[in-house]
Amino acid sequence: MGLCLFPEDGNTDGPDACFSYHEFSSFRRHLASAEGIALDAMQGFGGDSSWDDFTTVLEPLLNHPDDHGRSISFEECSLILPRLEGLLSDLMPTSDTGPEVRNLTTQLNNLIVVLRVCVQNQVALGFI
Repeated sequence: MGLCLFPEDGNTDGPDACFSYHEFSSFRRHLASAEGIALDAMQGFGGDSSWDDFTTVLEPLLNHPDDHGRSISFEECSLILPRLEGLLSDLMPTSDTGPEVRNLTTQLNNLIVVLRVCVQNQVALGFI
């Protein structure tokens, strides 16, 4: 059981980025950490810190329910995409990279592919 992020363009053969709930939680924690945010300290994740206290283009992705919620607009996707591409270039695995970084790189790359379709086709990012 898990969730998939996909372009809401009606193309069922299009790309998706699928995660178990545990993987998605870990993935978001890595992204939040890269933004200087301790996700566990945030409202909605067990903490008291408000999202209003932080500025990051990744907020729509980080502060999103795992199993339901609104789609992320293509305008938000167009802001998220360059940041994720930058994070991916920072994470590029080397021959001595461990499995955790390789897995994170694969997940990040999969989501980037989906976001590129969202931006190109001007469609929202859906969660199912």
